[in-house]
Amino acid sequence: MQLSKSEEELMNHLWKLEKAFMKDLLDAYPEPKPAPTTVATLLKRMADKGFIAYTTFGKSREYYPLVKKKTYFSKHVNGLIKDFFNDSASQFASFFTKETNLSKAELEDLKKLIDNEIKSR
Repeated sequence: MQLSKSEEELMNHLWKLEKAFMKDLLDAYPEPKPAPTTVATLLKRMADKGFIAYTTFGKSREYYPLVKKKTYFSKHVNGLIKDFFNDSASQFASFFTKETNLSKAELEDLKKLIDNEIKSR
């Protein structure tokens, strides 16, 4: 299951905060802030999808993620590779290195990461 763009934005705030009340989440947004009802709707949808849960304190709810950021984005990237690059990591890497504006230093850093991963296997 996947999050919408607005849900992802809210989820990013929750991942950073780790636990948060509605006020904390609203404060995390830049101006213009979304309406509290909008954030409440997003939180409900995200809870229904199983991405977050909450603990009730009186009339307040403290929200927390059930899905780790790394896990979510790993599935997201793997889905992109499968859907847009014929399930080929090589095609994805080729596109990524040619079609993005990476500097030579960033490309060298990527090469080091790949070389270290090869050595560790």
